[in-house]
Amino acid sequence: MGEDITNEGRIDLTVKLGDKCYIFEFKVLEIDNVQSKALEQIKSKRYWEKYTGKFNEIYLIGVDFSVQKRNVVNFEWEKL
Repeated sequence: MGEDITNEGRIDLTVKLGDKCYIFEFKVLEIDNVQSKALEQIKSKRYWEKYTGKFNEIYLIGVDFSVQKRNVVNFEWEKL
């Protein structure tokens, strides 16, 4: 589900597979080698809360894309 609405904002992408939920945040970096904020945003806005108790496993995934390289330059994840 793209642009999944929460009370704190919008999740870029939510994937629900059986008893697992994957929450994605995508960021485009104008400058390479900048600290990622994608995973931090998922945590600070508590995007996972609406799925707590509904899934056995919840994964938070931050993906950064480079404007210059036009590709994925960073990928971080965490299991709750």
